[in-house]
Amino acid sequence: MASTTALFTGLSGLISNSRRLDVIGNNIANVNTTAFKSNRLSFSPSFSRNLSLGSAPSDNNGGTNPGQIGLGVSIGGTQRNFGNGAIGATGVQTDVAIEGDGFFVLDSAGSQLYTRSGSFLRNPQNDLVTISGARVMGFGVDDQFNVIEGELTPINIPVGTLTLAEPTRNVVFNGNLNAAGSVGTTGSIHTSLGFFTDVGLSSPALAGTDVTLNDLYIDDGTGTGVLAFDSTASPVVTLSGLEKGGKDMGTHTFAFSATAVPGVDAYGTTLADFASFLEDVLGLDSSTVDGQTLGGSVTIGAGGEIVITGNEGTVQELGIETGDMVVTGNGGGLSQPFVMTQTGEADGESVRTSFLVYDSLGTPLTIDLTMVLQETTASEGTKWQFIAESADNDAASRVLGLGVLEFDANGRFVSASNESFSVSRQNGAVDPLNVNMQFNEGANAVSSLTDVGSNLAGVFQDGSAIGTLSNFSIGEDGSINGSFTNGLSRTIGQLVLAKFPNAEGLVDSGDNVFRTGPNSGTPLISRPLAFGTGRLLGGALELSNVDLSQEFINMILASTGYSAASRVITTTDELMNQLLLIGR
Repeated sequence: MASTTALFTGLSGLISNSRRLDVIGNNIANVNTTAFKSNRLSFSPSFSRNLSLGSAPSDNNGGTNPGQIGLGVSIGGTQRNFGNGAIGATGVQTDVAIEGDGFFVLDSAGSQLYTRSGSFLRNPQNDLVTISGARVMGFGVDDQFNVIEGELTPINIPVGTLTLAEPTRNVVFNGNLNAAGSVGTTGSIHTSLGFFTDVGLSSPALAGTDVTLNDLYIDDGTGTGVLAFDSTASPVVTLSGLEKGGKDMGTHTFAFSATAVPGVDAYGTTLADFASFLEDVLGLDSSTVDGQTLGGSVTIGAGGEIVITGNEGTVQELGIETGDMVVTGNGGGLSQPFVMTQTGEADGESVRTSFLVYDSLGTPLTIDLTMVLQETTASEGTKWQFIAESADNDAASRVLGLGVLEFDANGRFVSASNESFSVSRQNGAVDPLNVNMQFNEGANAVSSLTDVGSNLAGVFQDGSAIGTLSNFSIGEDGSINGSFTNGLSRTIGQLVLAKFPNAEGLVDSGDNVFRTGPNSGTPLISRPLAFGTGRLLGGALELSNVDLSQEFINMILASTGYSAASRVITTTDELMNQLLLIGR
């Protein structure tokens, strides 16, 4: 007798196999979807009708098994395959592929979502977003471009808008200082005519003579005094054309005044004040460092003359002429009262090099570094004194720092004192700018061997002028490295990955994203390459992991199962028709 139960059993086969075809069709449709994860449908038998539960063995019976008739098939569930798809290179900077088990973290209208698809792009605010507009989350950086871990923030890549300047902290030098040169003993000497406080030239002006209270006179060449400075006027001295080792010292002004004068570099009332001004603008220094001194100074002689002694070393030779110091606003005084005569030349083996450093605002500053041979000791090597100076120093003096270098009898570097200098900055940058000089940096060590002359050069300096973010790349560890037009490279962000205890428990939310589910577990969020999250490949995308050949086989099996189930229904229908024919 035909059974209606068989009809419903066959129907369950139709329904289950049609659902399997739905899953297969979805897999095949997404064969080209970025990072798509294929799904499969699992069947399970429905409950059975029990005819007998069976019996246990006894003395008279060997036992019987249960008698059960199945009532069809049901859908046991779906299972997503989170295995990695193939990696395809795209060359697009914002494309990122995951090789491992992690997920990108997204923010969509305040909801945290997850995706394997790294097909990202930048929006007008330079945020990294998905095609559907969800923001890609990661770790940001502080003002020093250090990654701030622990707090998720939208990844921002401001190409063309982010600027960066780097202050100089280190300069490395290379070269050889000629050990066979002569030891420096004196600098160049320039002497002016003597100044007197009386027209009879009997009272020489002293260092403390107040020019605003005393008329000053010089010898006109015949023993007669001529008015050089008029105490009733407001004389301003302009220095222009002075040279140091052939390098122009620029234009500077000094006012003989008890108060500051607008537009004038310095002021004072005495000859000593003017002498200090000359020392500052010419970079003269007589300080003693490790027993060595360059001997540069400006003094007022016993005869009222101004004596300008340059620093030791031939490259420190001063070039001063009468026309280099012009006085204006001098009343009845002279316009060129400083009649200069060179009375001595600089000596001593020396070398000068110029290099650039940058303050925190990216302002370039020119530094002159001079080395002068100071001491040669039998079997012990040589000593050289250096002086660092700059016209860009915002302090009164050009001199930035002095130190001494020692070399052994083999010409090898032994030690250095005061290997740093400071530049005063009054332009809003960090003040002062401190720079460390390195004279013994591996292959770039400075030596002191016999040669025809000395040579010295700065072969490396960090720091840079202003630069704009022009390019970026994404590393295996998720770090976003930005390249600036000034040659600097900095980390500007950090992509993160989330790893789930049970990724198959994630809920598909469409648009190639997932959200946490009751059975997914709490995500662990960290840098790539940590905790098994996997690594990132920039300029590439993960392809779909759908296996078309397997899907076609599954489709044949589902079609066969569907046809077989329909055959059960057809056969049952025929049996029921035969039963009805019996009653006719």
